[in-house]
Parts: sequence; C-alpha cells; structure tokens
Amino acid sequence: MEIRVVVVDGHALTRFGLTMLAVTYTDLKVVAEAGTAAEAPAVIAAHSPDVVTVAVGLPDGDGLRLARDLRDRHPALGIVILTSHGEDDVLFRAMENGASAFVGKDAPVGEITCAIRHAYVAAASFTASGLADAMARRQSTGRLLLSPREHEVLGLLSDGFSIPTIARMLFVSPSTAKTYVSRVYEKLHASNRSQALMAALRLGLIRSDTATA
Repeated sequence: MEIRVVVVDGHALTRFGLTMLAVTYTDLKVVAEAGTAAEAPAVIAAHSPDVVTVAVGLPDGDGLRLARDLRDRHPALGIVILTSHGEDDVLFRAMENGASAFVGKDAPVGEITCAIRHAYVAAASFTASGLADAMARRQSTGRLLLSPREHEVLGLLSDGFSIPTIARMLFVSPSTAKTYVSRVYEKLHASNRSQALMAALRLGLIRSDTATA
C-alpha cells in the first residue's frame, strides 16, 4: 500500500518538510506540490492523489474554502488540514468544510502521519486531537445554545420543510422564518441545510433518524 499525497502550502519549507517526512515512510509518497489555492485543483486532477494536505492560510485564499471545493469535487479524497493555529473555531470550520483530519504543523511526526493515514482509509470521517475537549468548550460557552424557537426551526429543517412551509407552521412571515434559519446556520457554523444538519447531528442536537438533508 502506498498513499499518494499532494501538499498544498504557501511555504516552500513546509512543502519540503512534508516531502522529506514521507520519504522516511514506505507507505507514504508525495507525488506533487502546490503553493496556492489556484494551482491546487489542476495539480490534484493531474496526479489523482489519495490524500491532500492543505494549509489553512494560503497566499491567495482560504485553505478551508479550498477544502470545501475539493470535497465537493472529489468525495473520496482524503483531506488533511494543517494549521499553525489550533483554535477551536478553525477546527470546527475544518470539520464543517469536509476535512478528514485537522492537525497542527507543530504536532509530533506520528500525529501528522496518523492523520494522513486516517484520511486515506476514512475520508468522510473527521478526526482531530482534542476534538472532544473542543466540543465541550464550545457547548459550555453557550455559543451553540439555540433559543427555544431556534430549536423548533432546527427540528423543522431536519424534517425537510422549506422556509415558506416553516413560516406557515410558525405563523410568521417568510422573512422572519428566513432570519431564524440564518441564525441557526450561524450558530452551527453552516452555510446550508445539509451542513447545519450534519453539525447538529455531531453535537447531539437532533437524532440521526430525524434528519433529512
């Protein structure tokens, strides 16, 4: 088994370091590099890697947005987000944008290689060191505590109802219903219904047997 990796990072030293790291492991091989978000799609299309590592900060854009685009284009691609900043918000953005793993650039070598291997075997499953602690902190700060009406809206979204239907069921105007939905998305760090329901499932706000994307 050889895991083919493309490295996307604006720093040549980081790209070189990951390439040299892969050389020391028989199951890893860096097949190509990209220094910008603009270069990455063509490089990935040309080399068909199993896993891509993406820096959060890229010279021409947001690595997390690139991760979202890559997930949409390549559902089976393993995506490892590498960051110099391990803040909870960045971790959760990585999770919601379809990353397979999230790891700090200063993490032990074993943690980085484990993240790449995880992304190879379970591209659709997210892993990160300290994820459980980050979840606990996020809930304890109250940032994810929905109001009773927002919980109600989330439940209706999970049942598959449209915004006009939600407005009628709640006896509010469509614009008010849209505002409620936008607040739910904001608190769940989501940009659409599917992302919101995925986040709500992970956080135990809804049950898997009730969610309809």
